[in-house]
Amino acid sequence: MENRAKLIDLGAFLDRMERADGAEDFRMKAFRVALAELSKGRPHNAKAVLLTFSDPTTEPIPAATIKAASGAWPGAN
Repeated sequence: MENRAKLIDLGAFLDRMERADGAEDFRMKAFRVALAELSKGRPHNAKAVLLTFSDPTTEPIPAATIKAASGAWPGAN
């Protein structure tokens, strides 16, 4: 029942996003890629989702450009 409720919450979230004006930003694009990862039926779903949102680069940046996390890597999509 708990997981069913989580899926319903995700459906409601997607409904709200689809009703919103404007183009999808990088976070919503990454979210859709993460959902697609879950549909592939492969092992290690949590890892695949986390990697979808993660910055894969290995070189440090000279300085932070924002003060907080944004939820997804802007360069991913």
